[in-house]
Amino acid sequence: MQSISEAASYALRFINQTQQSVFLTGKAGTGKTTLLKEIIATTHKNTVVVAPTGIAALNAGGVTIHSMFQLPFGGFIPDNSAPQFSDTTKFETKATLRRHFKMSGQKRAVIQNMQLLIIDEVSMLRADLLDAMDFMMQSVRKNSRPFGGVQVLFIGDLLQLPPIIRDEEWRTLRTYYKGKFFFHAHVIQRYPPLYIELSKIYRQTDDRFISVLNNLRNNEITPVDIQMLNEFVKPDFDLKANKGYITLTTHNAKADVMNTQSLEDLEGKQTTFLPVITGDFPEKIYPVDPNLVLKEGAQIMFVKNDLSQEKNYFNGKMGVVKNMTSKEIWVHFPDEDKTIEVDRYEWQNIRYTVNELTKEIEEEVLGTFVHYPIKLAWAITVHKSQGLTFDKAALDVSQVFLPGQAYVALSRLRSLNGLILLSPLRMNGISNDQDVMDYAENKASEEILANALKRETKNFILNYLKNSFDWNILAQEWRNHQFSYNEDAENSAKSKHAVWAQNQAGVIWQLLDPSSRFLLQLDKLFHSEQLEFNHISERINAAFNYFMAPMDQLVYEILWKIEEVKRLKKAKAFYDELVVLEDLQTKAVLQLMKAKLMVATLVSGEAISKEKLTSPEIKQYKTIKMERVFEDFKKLNITLIEDEKDAERYGTKKTGSKEPKKSTVDLTYELWLEKKTIQEIAIIRKYNQETIMTHLTKLIQSRTITISEVLPEERVLALSDAFEGYKEESVSPLKEKYGDKFSWEELRMFKASLNL
Repeated sequence: MQSISEAASYALRFINQTQQSVFLTGKAGTGKTTLLKEIIATTHKNTVVVAPTGIAALNAGGVTIHSMFQLPFGGFIPDNSAPQFSDTTKFETKATLRRHFKMSGQKRAVIQNMQLLIIDEVSMLRADLLDAMDFMMQSVRKNSRPFGGVQVLFIGDLLQLPPIIRDEEWRTLRTYYKGKFFFHAHVIQRYPPLYIELSKIYRQTDDRFISVLNNLRNNEITPVDIQMLNEFVKPDFDLKANKGYITLTTHNAKADVMNTQSLEDLEGKQTTFLPVITGDFPEKIYPVDPNLVLKEGAQIMFVKNDLSQEKNYFNGKMGVVKNMTSKEIWVHFPDEDKTIEVDRYEWQNIRYTVNELTKEIEEEVLGTFVHYPIKLAWAITVHKSQGLTFDKAALDVSQVFLPGQAYVALSRLRSLNGLILLSPLRMNGISNDQDVMDYAENKASEEILANALKRETKNFILNYLKNSFDWNILAQEWRNHQFSYNEDAENSAKSKHAVWAQNQAGVIWQLLDPSSRFLLQLDKLFHSEQLEFNHISERINAAFNYFMAPMDQLVYEILWKIEEVKRLKKAKAFYDELVVLEDLQTKAVLQLMKAKLMVATLVSGEAISKEKLTSPEIKQYKTIKMERVFEDFKKLNITLIEDEKDAERYGTKKTGSKEPKKSTVDLTYELWLEKKTIQEIAIIRKYNQETIMTHLTKLIQSRTITISEVLPEERVLALSDAFEGYKEESVSPLKEKYGDKFSWEELRMFKASLNL
């Protein structure tokens, strides 16, 4: 992350080397979104990202709170009373959530394996919804600690969009809650997160403007500030004559009318562009209007950052449509005198799954929405402008702002130079919510952060290491499994394996006494003020060498037993029990391996991160173990192996190990290297073939592949003749000239190969 601030550095360290939950906030333009991406990319913890709304979840690269935790749309009363409902309101309770809301095994597995929960746009999160989340996580994880023992990172600016609670709902909820914000939740009142505020502003550099924004944010706006802002009042400002300004207004209808009318006022042909939707992508989470209607000369803005190396645009950058065809949009930036062709952007609807081999949480793409990342931009509501950055904006403040709206609107601008007020700003109606202002008093000082980080890091490392060598729960599961044989009929398929279960349970129980003594050693080692990591490393390595062999052998034994049982008839329940036990045993071994890496990282003085707490051995551990078991089993049971369909009677699909998230083009390239066809790649990646060909065009442009690898020689020669002497930016004239002889994709690919 470029020029990371001290507060951002603290946030990263608290996430990676403590179990402390954190509320990360900051003024507009302080880099919260950038830091969120950095945390997701570097944390070693199994992470899930959620947000209160579908759009917010899509932008954060996660899922909605309601879908992740199987929560109903309605209020939550944090007790065990009977549900309450009327014609307009419905409230769930702990009792009804426990009774009615069944969760799939996959979701349950994700919650059980979760180590870090990130909640983005927390300003919109209602107190009762957060308590419902806490209750569900405790229930699923069978852990009574806050959020079932999961670390939570809350991200958002409380002075932006507030939670929405209808008056009839609040009449009931106010009996249980002091307020509607997330920090009013019972779990937060009892266990407050550490409050970290990003203060370094990247969006604005004008000290005078920053001062006004700070005063506005803190309800300390002065008559001098108002007077200074009103210097920018120009009620007769001609928006048509002054291109590049976007009007910020308070109502959707007003913004829609301005955009529609401005488009109609332009001469020329109107073109509608539609998205390409593949797989499961519900309409309610469409990130942009599916019908993009444009004319040449239309004022637009980008709604995403440019992911390419060129970085031609950012979220909120304005431009003008220079020309377009049914397959191309060219946008001109007047201030830079630069024109670019706009590529379609790919949004993904995901769900979380647990990798059966590595026990890591991964993302599965359910569907994709591919569209141009632009929208008409003569006007936009303050509400929809959150997260955007404008060089020029006209504020329509004729209607009274709601609390916080004045701050949100003004903070979209880079500087006062681009500000126009269409009417004077008045003092009434622009103050922020007092509850939020009071909560801001909890912001941690530099001294508190430093002391808390030192203390919580020590606790985290000790607990991590102790959890790695504490197998009491695992041993109890083995013991439960052993005694479950007594409940089965003597002639059942399971009963024949009772001696095996007794032997394996005996192995783990024999490890408990030495492991308990080692846990006491760890407590002693961490009791001193100054930790001796070299000495701790020696003890961890010695313990690892002692315990790893029997723990590793238990994984082998249970995988062998699974290999055997999955070939038996009428043994599905037995097989399922073994799979659950194997999951726990394998997790314990992987945790042992990670503990060794953690201590090595601490000895080297490096930061704890995803990169440091993984290795090829960890990623491939279960795969290699399964392969070895299968080969050994095959040698002794040749006749049993002959029918592999029978061998997979209860088997589950194999999944690969987790890799760092790659770009969409890189993922297509990997499949291309596997000699997959364009059609095959499209099916695998849940995109249409046109999108995959766009990826290949980018790979040709970057010289990663050549056009001759994609198109046959005769097509390349024909395209070469067509492009001879051609100097235009757009391939549209060539398409008009040659018609169906060449496809749009072929023309773009060849142009990319020339690097025009």
